Amino acid sequence: MLADELVLVANLVRGQRQAALATIHNGLPNVAMVGYAAEPDFGAVLLYLSRLAAHTRHLLADPAAALLIAEPDDRRDDVQTLARITLSGAAQPIEPGSAAFAAGQACYLARLPAAEMLFSLPDFVLFRVVPREARYVGGFGRIYTLTPALLRQAASATMLPAEH
Repeated sequence: MLADELVLVANLVRGQRQAALATIHNGLPNVAMVGYAAEPDFGAVLLYLSRLAAHTRHLLADPAAALLIAEPDDRRDDVQTLARITLSGAAQPIEPGSAAFAAGQACYLARLPAAEMLFSLPDFVLFRVVPREARYVGGFGRIYTLTPALLRQAASATMLPAEH
């Protein structure tokens, strides 16, 4: 994988705040839109989810999860050229009151500050989704499978300047 592709992966993961979350329920896939925050080293993605949501109950029963993060549709002719990455792994709840919870909460709120009020509600669960692999598609002929080590390398890649 080329170094500039790693920068594109970093920009994509850090540039979005919502993802499609795939879970498993009764052997069938289920997909929901969720907010997320990536840990600085891309070692995990944090989700803060209500127990009232079906996808939260699915993750508590079966931690298998995948997150699809995609560029927003900019109305280009070929939507298949929009960059996207799927992070596949396991979602583990973080124990409230732990140091890991405090660190996860800080990371999540740095990315999604409007969620602060939710942390006062008792029915939410903070999950760490630890990717076992990622599949990046940057357009035609730009398809890569990333290991956790390559994700960490992407996290440390130099960011491209924001476009105005």
